[in-house]
Amino acid sequence: MVKQQGRVVLFCFVFFLLFDSTFQQRVSSSAEKFALLQLRSSLGLRAKEWPIKGNPCFNWAGIRCKNGRVTEISISGFKRTRVGGQTPQFSVDALQNLTLLESFNASNFVLPGSIPEWFGLRLVSLRVLDLRSCFLIGPIPPSLGNLTSLVTLNLSNNGLTGHVPRSLGQLSRLSSLDLSHNKLLGVIPDTFVSLKNLTLLDMSSNFFNGAIPSDIGTLLQLKSLNLSDNSFSTSIPTQLGNLSNLVDLNLSVNSLSGVVPELGGLRNLKRMAVGNNRLSGSLPNALWSMPGLQFLDVSANNLTGILPNVSSVVNATGAVFNLSHNTFYGNLPSLNRSFSFLDLSGNYFEGKLPNYAQRNASISSNCLQNVTSQRNRSECASFYSGRGLLFDNFGEPNATEPLPASKSNRKSHRNKIILAAVLGSVGLLALVFICILLLIFCTRKRGATNQRATEVGPGPASSSPPPPAPGVSLNFSSLGDAFTYQQILQATGEFNDANLMKHGHSGDLFRGTLEGGTLIVVKRIDVQSARNEAYLSELDFFSKVSHSRLVPFMGHCLENENEKFVVYKYMPNGDLSSSLFRKNNSDDDSLQSLDWITRLKIAIGAAEGLSYLHHECNPPLVHRDVQASSILLDDKFEVRLGSLNEACAQEGESHQNRISKLLRFPQTSEPGASGTPSATCAYDVYCFGKVLLELVTGKLGISASNDGSMKEWLDGTLKYISIYDKELVTNIVDPSLIIDEDLLEEVWAMAIVARSCLNPKPSRRPLMRYILKALENPLKVVREEHTSSARLRATSSRSSWNAALFGSWRSSSDVAAVPAAASAHKLEGTSSLKQSATTGSQGSGPNGDNNGQSSSTRRQSKEIFPEPLEEHDVERGPQAE
Repeated sequence: MVKQQGRVVLFCFVFFLLFDSTFQQRVSSSAEKFALLQLRSSLGLRAKEWPIKGNPCFNWAGIRCKNGRVTEISISGFKRTRVGGQTPQFSVDALQNLTLLESFNASNFVLPGSIPEWFGLRLVSLRVLDLRSCFLIGPIPPSLGNLTSLVTLNLSNNGLTGHVPRSLGQLSRLSSLDLSHNKLLGVIPDTFVSLKNLTLLDMSSNFFNGAIPSDIGTLLQLKSLNLSDNSFSTSIPTQLGNLSNLVDLNLSVNSLSGVVPELGGLRNLKRMAVGNNRLSGSLPNALWSMPGLQFLDVSANNLTGILPNVSSVVNATGAVFNLSHNTFYGNLPSLNRSFSFLDLSGNYFEGKLPNYAQRNASISSNCLQNVTSQRNRSECASFYSGRGLLFDNFGEPNATEPLPASKSNRKSHRNKIILAAVLGSVGLLALVFICILLLIFCTRKRGATNQRATEVGPGPASSSPPPPAPGVSLNFSSLGDAFTYQQILQATGEFNDANLMKHGHSGDLFRGTLEGGTLIVVKRIDVQSARNEAYLSELDFFSKVSHSRLVPFMGHCLENENEKFVVYKYMPNGDLSSSLFRKNNSDDDSLQSLDWITRLKIAIGAAEGLSYLHHECNPPLVHRDVQASSILLDDKFEVRLGSLNEACAQEGESHQNRISKLLRFPQTSEPGASGTPSATCAYDVYCFGKVLLELVTGKLGISASNDGSMKEWLDGTLKYISIYDKELVTNIVDPSLIIDEDLLEEVWAMAIVARSCLNPKPSRRPLMRYILKALENPLKVVREEHTSSARLRATSSRSSWNAALFGSWRSSSDVAAVPAAASAHKLEGTSSLKQSATTGSQGSGPNGDNNGQSSSTRRQSKEIFPEPLEEHDVERGPQAE
């Protein structure tokens, strides 16, 4: 018995020692413990995660130790203290003392600033460096190439600029490299050929150009390759077919041309996307018949030909194939493959629809038999005859074949009846159309004299006359100064790389100085690679439009045949995307956030410029590229709208919106099949809403992104913008902002306006002149007048301020709609509030309130932020917006 008790005691003692050494180990190095305390202070970490009296190795979240030395730190998703969040900086100098640190994960933690050079000089033991979504700016330091132990490097979803250092090719152990969603430019370094252990390479959503290196085909361990949403040109390298381990391949949204190579060696490929390029030729048989392929997107190219019959494909059930918007033709092939969705729309397929395409398939705009929403007969016949092919005429006899007499007579009689019905309908529609035009003409004539008096919230006053109608030939002699090519070379230092500001979509921007010392920006346009004659559209714009909120146009140089130059005045504070967090004047490279007053000033200035384009130009002009990088700032942070090369007149005639409203024709702002931005004012409003969210949240890149992850972020953010609860918005406000109670109401008001701009239904977005008025008077958005006389005025007149602000979103029958009360739990998981309709007037209660009760949870007008009344009214996320 004594021996047994002794064994138990010994076992407990050993267990205690193991427990103490394994779980209660402490930081053995005083330098490392002090470094952790410094890091806790400089980053403003909360006691909830890192308690000051706790044991870092045991009690601090995200800390891992080995033999008393710190080896892993993860602050992913942590929030700073209130004090630490006021001026967030990339203050991690204390990491230099953690010499055995193997993993540093700060993903989704606010670290505005640039990656310090010493990262690659002192943290030599690092195996994992994860800095995604940290608000990083500046270049990638070349010193990171010294971290030869790195296995994972993730710098995605930041604002990094410049070229990718060639030194990253020294990271021979690297398995995962993610540089996506930044502002990187140039080409993929040729040194990447040395990354033989790489399994994931993601460089999507940047500004990379040139050719995709064929050497990538030597990285045989690659399983995922994503180069989408860049400007890669030339053809798809055939060497990619050597990547036998590749599972995911995404080359979509580039400028790739040529044919799709066979790529038969990709035996493990499951997902491939090459949509939105300039690819031509036929679809390779090997690609179409890959048994493991579950997702294929070749949409929006110039692919053509007949799809092959591949009856042996029996695997990859539930595949998703998108072949839309090409010029495929002929009969659809026989397949044993099971599709969960198949998009064949926008082609020229003919014949009967196979069984596999009758379910979960989009087949519109083809030439198929017995199917609705197809191309018309003449369009299909013209396509096939142009290729020397015979069109099946939708299964009916061709016009050249003789018909039996009885059938011919019956068909002739039927055609006469159809013709008479069509002519009668056309005549009736013409009569209705004329009546509507007369009504509009009379209404406009009667209201022309008092239009300014009845409109609430007009656009900004401008001394410039409205621009003339488009189509007038350009007079270059009166269009700014005509610079010589020699002047341009001298001003830009012969286009020295040091003067390169950025690679724009329409041309490279260079900083320059004229002889008199005037600072300028020169846009160099390669006519051969850029959209043909696109610069003429911009010059035409400046020949007709002049306003203080547009970037000052100084002149042009059109001497060279292959290169054209447009000259603007230099904006000292750059654009909003680079100024939201700008460097201090100190030597520590820290960042200073724009204060709220300046942010509101910028929002008002941008709204003034857009309001001028939308409401003071005739016809209305649409910017089509509203984002933070197109909002330029002078030395006093006054806004000048740039990126005007896409601006154009709004689609349709000037009366079209009124006629559509009278006839209840649907209006949308979605782009066409080409994927280009929609030329409607509602599209500008949607994009401006994302800019406002960028100002409120401080999150860079919102307005420049349209991908799925950004849509998810918007859905998760909009649920914190409630017209009923001001405190909800504090969950998304930029932590670097220092605001008091009054300023918080202004932030809340801007958030509400932003959400109204982001309404999924274009017709329910406010007009820009009302948005301008709301931003000029933000407290009126969230504060409701309390006097009974004010209520009576609001209920008896549609000209009340809030009614004018948001009344344009709905017809008069919708005015009485009042949002239902919402709580925080109802907001979870949805991007838009539900609204319940009430009958009667807005002031049906004794004092103008519903049931005579005044709400204590909201002070804003009941007419603010109307939402779609029915669930089916919501257009799920404008995908191209």
